[in-house]
Amino acid sequence: MGASDKKIIRKHNKTVDKIFELETVMQGLTDEQLKAKTTEFKDRLKNGETLDDLLVDAFAVAREAARRLLNLHAYRVQLIGGIVLHQGDVAEMKTGEGKTLTALMPTYLNALDGRGVHVITVNEYLSKRDSEINGEVLNFLGLTVGLNLRSLSKEQKRVAYSMDVTYTTNAELGFDYLRDNMVKRFEDKVQRGLNYAIIDEADSILIDESRTPLIISGGRQNRTPQYLAADNFAKVLNRDEDLEIDLETKQVYLTPTGIKKAEKTFSIKSLFDIQNTELYHLVLNALKANFVFKNGVEYVVQNGEIVLVDQFTGRLMPGRAYSDGLQQSLQAKENVEIEQETITMATITYQNFFRLYNKLSGMTGTAKTEEEEFVKIYNMRVIQVPTNRPLVRLDEPDYMFANRDAKMNAMLEEIIKLHEKGQPILIGTTSVESSEIVSHYLQKANLKFEMLNAKNHEREADIIAKAGEKGAITLATNMAGRGTDIKLASGVQELGGLAVFGVERNEARRIDNQLRGRSGRQGDAGFSRFYVAMDDDLMLRFGGERLRRIFGRLGTDFIQSKMLTRAISNAQKKVEGMNFDQRKHILDYDNVLAQHREAMYSRRDQILTVNELKPIIKKMQYSAAYDLTRMFGNESHGEWFINYDELIKGVDGKVIAPGTLVKEDLEKMNRNEVAKHLSNLMYDFYLARINDVPGEVMIQIERNTIIMAFDNYWTKHIDQASKLRSGIYLRSYAQTNPLHAYVEEAAKLFENMQIAIAHEVVIKLANVVVRLVDNNEQPLQDVEEEVREFKQKG
Repeated sequence: MGASDKKIIRKHNKTVDKIFELETVMQGLTDEQLKAKTTEFKDRLKNGETLDDLLVDAFAVAREAARRLLNLHAYRVQLIGGIVLHQGDVAEMKTGEGKTLTALMPTYLNALDGRGVHVITVNEYLSKRDSEINGEVLNFLGLTVGLNLRSLSKEQKRVAYSMDVTYTTNAELGFDYLRDNMVKRFEDKVQRGLNYAIIDEADSILIDESRTPLIISGGRQNRTPQYLAADNFAKVLNRDEDLEIDLETKQVYLTPTGIKKAEKTFSIKSLFDIQNTELYHLVLNALKANFVFKNGVEYVVQNGEIVLVDQFTGRLMPGRAYSDGLQQSLQAKENVEIEQETITMATITYQNFFRLYNKLSGMTGTAKTEEEEFVKIYNMRVIQVPTNRPLVRLDEPDYMFANRDAKMNAMLEEIIKLHEKGQPILIGTTSVESSEIVSHYLQKANLKFEMLNAKNHEREADIIAKAGEKGAITLATNMAGRGTDIKLASGVQELGGLAVFGVERNEARRIDNQLRGRSGRQGDAGFSRFYVAMDDDLMLRFGGERLRRIFGRLGTDFIQSKMLTRAISNAQKKVEGMNFDQRKHILDYDNVLAQHREAMYSRRDQILTVNELKPIIKKMQYSAAYDLTRMFGNESHGEWFINYDELIKGVDGKVIAPGTLVKEDLEKMNRNEVAKHLSNLMYDFYLARINDVPGEVMIQIERNTIIMAFDNYWTKHIDQASKLRSGIYLRSYAQTNPLHAYVEEAAKLFENMQIAIAHEVVIKLANVVVRLVDNNEQPLQDVEEEVREFKQKG
């Protein structure tokens, strides 16, 4: 633990002393008196006190309520963790230190101001479990608790979000946010703002998952034949001659001979010609699908579908798909039905979504190695909270082998030795594929074991809870079962506690630490060791030739060396750095879109909530009028000339009353005055059209018209921005900074989008026809195609 952490912990300890001092007072209260504290706290907030002022008293109340209802009495370290969470930082607490109870205190305190607390977990099982355990205490103290599940109706979701505390998963929360910004009426939203979040397994959600954006899509385009053609082409290539595969970055490139083959196969002159960009993209995806992505590692095929596997937890991610056509390339490779591609209608990365909260906090067993990222991206420190009892687990140095077979046999020997004396064993693997290999070895040795991977994660919590029983052997991908404690059965302590074997090192040190941390909870005995071979993924990517040669001479022997363990740590640091850069890179680009998104969403909210839209329409009419002076004009020697005859012909009788725009008047005005005059005429024309329509009918029509234009063009904007982004890297060849180029071009796209929206609204409203049927107002929008003519000129 660093010096700054120690200083923070010392300060928090003083606060905890004050909470402890209230213990006897709290225990002396009746249930009714304890419940009444909530009202007292709410009154104190109304009278100008802050949440910080209430911290000591509120923590003491929540602690006492948990003691009465759950029979759990928060330790000092859990109170420290709670303070860290309240301050908007990440509390790093080892496995088994009781994170669920730790979160209760800051949840209670922050729910007192009524703005809502979101407690976020990685899956619905954990959300449900935590909402039941902590919900009992919060309800007892007079707060309301909601559980937001994927299966709920909009109405049920709205109720869940209206509670003081809402338990939910990260994916559902993000999708609800995006869906809320697609509603046609403000009251159809389910969320009521993003105030304070506590994220369980914060590293998993804020770091590992932040590479895949959340996407809501609609609209279809079918390119099945092209995918099959690209896939067939990929399958006839020679891996050694036609391809270059960079394992480090997981990229595939065509060599000159591969490029020639492509040009011959698709009968084109040059693969890199601008009109072949789509084809090139398809081919690259097919190469990735066939040569980099493996069934059982990145995805599994289930019931004729490609289901993605979370690289860090080994869990299946139903409903998630790769974007940019990669999903379709995998479907072609595995010969399952190719889905039609969709158009992205709304998208956000977890990074940008969670930065929308007023206050964000998180807890996890392992985050210190990624502290730089937490600080830079989320402005959260990572505070290491000490363990309640000293950690006595033995973490042995790695055993290093020449190849996988030697490694597996040596590990098996060790497993059999420990199994014979009844010590429980947990074996961690990095992928579904590698756990299948290990299970094969275990079956050959006639060992009985439980297997936990992406294919049976419904039973995850049951299997992992039993992993501490005598003689149990549990085989799990990486972080399966995260969030469930492994409690040791009686007599296991004396045998040395839970033994953890890592079958290979993970890309990130953090994940290795998580696997180790399954053992040795709350001062239990325990043991861990990693077995590493030169043909493991990580070693193939970063091991280097020299190491391989040294190890080639080993045969079935192994080396145990601190220096090599350090070398592996350095390789992992390198991958962590690369992954951070990649996420930072995604974020830099997404930040541009985030500014656009926030501007659009807040304007959209304004349109849905204001009672009078005429001022907004007036502004749009001016934007459209000014743009018409551009369309029907040109610049010469720094002066702007407008072709008045063309302008009048373009708008007369369409968006202004016939004959009202007079050339002689216009010739006396400058460009701004022309635009102002034209927009006034547009406004008069519009008012005359709707003269006899009741106000409440008209505001509905106006609102629908503007919102439809907004959503239509925003969808196009996202699509254009993503196309711009995928092609922007070519700029680096022209010595320009791709990101700078992207920022500038995206700003132009955004401006054009706003002008396009203005034109659309002006045209639609100028042509609105409202028919009154039997005194029952039926708004009918009748938009004629010909009025788009002058838009085409632009």
